[in-house]
Amino acid sequence: MVRVLGINGSPRKYGNTIKLLLVALKAAEKLGAETELVHLYDYDIKPCLGCLCDKQTACGYPCVIDDDMKILYDKILDSNAVIISTPIYWFAPSGVVKNFIDRLTALENMIYIDGKSWAEGKVAGVIACGNDSGCIQVVANLYATLVSMGFAIPPWALAYFNTRGDVLKDDSILLDAANVGRVIVLAAQALKRLERKWYDSDLLEFVREIRRSVEDYIRAEWEKEKSVRENIVRRAEKKIFSAVKRG
Repeated sequence: MVRVLGINGSPRKYGNTIKLLLVALKAAEKLGAETELVHLYDYDIKPCLGCLCDKQTACGYPCVIDDDMKILYDKILDSNAVIISTPIYWFAPSGVVKNFIDRLTALENMIYIDGKSWAEGKVAGVIACGNDSGCIQVVANLYATLVSMGFAIPPWALAYFNTRGDVLKDDSILLDAANVGRVIVLAAQALKRLERKWYDSDLLEFVREIRRSVEDYIRAEWEKEKSVRENIVRRAEKKIFSAVKRG
């Protein structure tokens, strides 16, 4: 059984953001997944305090902040996949989604405490809705962040809508949303079978061992390219100074 957690990051429980999320969750259920829907605005999610900047091991599960994130952490840990659906507020996710994402660092930073991000091996999809531009920027930002935390993102795990009107009237966007639900279930099923560790902190010794060989390679390449690159710089400076003098 694959468990999918749908995360609504909009204060409007009747808008396009949740409409697409519900379509995705129903598509996940079609493949036999168990789903749960949460509304982030129903929870008390305080901003991150940046504890890891004081000490790396001060950030982890459970977070030092006493709020509702502990409930959400446990829901994520009990799930195989998450779908984050957010409105677009000034080219970015909603504030509550940003706080939620920042606080997920407590799961990712377990790398330095437990040797593994507690988000690793879980699958994520992203949905973004808004009346104006910024949808791709929002999706790209969340993609990069979630991957950096250890989440796996399969092909087609995104849907976005940045037009006024009812998204339920747009078949192509509904199809995208349905495929978000479908692909995260397929990916979660595949990852459950693999059961492998992806980010390997034990590679640190290997990295230290190969550092010298990389430095030697770079030094040799620089020696070969040095005169060519210096000549390019001289020519560039000459052209710039000539242009400035003429201007």
